[in-house]
Amino acid sequence: MKAEENLYNPLELSRAVEGLVTRRSGSLVERKYFRFRGGRWYGGISSADVIGCNLRCRFCWAWYFRDRHDLGYFLSPQEVFKRLTSIATKEGYKYLRLTGGEPTISREHLIEVLKLVENSKHSFIIETNGILIGADSSYAEELSKFSNVYTRISFKGTNPREFATLTGAVPEAFNLQLHALRNLLDAGLEPGRDFGVAAMIGFSPDENIAKFVVTLSAIDERLVDVDWEYVLTYPHVMKLLRRYNLKPIRTYSPEEVKD
Repeated sequence: MKAEENLYNPLELSRAVEGLVTRRSGSLVERKYFRFRGGRWYGGISSADVIGCNLRCRFCWAWYFRDRHDLGYFLSPQEVFKRLTSIATKEGYKYLRLTGGEPTISREHLIEVLKLVENSKHSFIIETNGILIGADSSYAEELSKFSNVYTRISFKGTNPREFATLTGAVPEAFNLQLHALRNLLDAGLEPGRDFGVAAMIGFSPDENIAKFVVTLSAIDERLVDVDWEYVLTYPHVMKLLRRYNLKPIRTYSPEEVKD
């Protein structure tokens, strides 16, 4: 990493982005969305792509809409739930999720969506980098109230240096991802059942991966069942990698994994 590179603080970015992608309409808190779709992940899932993130990952498949705050439309939790369940019912899916950007940025909105899912036949997957959960233990405590929610903490690299290289953020923020796991454990949630770990290792040498597993094991041995993530070689992703002169070690082609 170049010493002169300007690194950002994801917590500060979270506050700035929240003001752009969240608004209050009467008693409702609305969030900005890019699209709704079905997909084959998790054996079939109804997905809503949110706009706005607190990281700027340099391998992100959603970068072309992630930070486009001029795109999309605001929706209430009720509208989001209706659209997600409509797709799930039509396709026979059990699972619902928010993905694309960072769903935890609009906390009040997310919690209201989860309350609606709690009284349904569906299960919900929160795909998150975990930074806001790691920064505030009350977030984990609030998530622990739901019986059909699985929180997937997606690590960006295997250590602080990789994290900074891949996201452009301060390396210390990697530790917030680790702390999210501790906060979820302290809230009484069970690894494997209520939450788990994913990690982008497309740029990681084997020795770094091994050290990462040791780090997870020190927190809780049940966390070592990691969902390893590789770079998806969509043309727009490869264009982004070339911009940052990043060369992945491990990749998936779009033909291998479709969403």
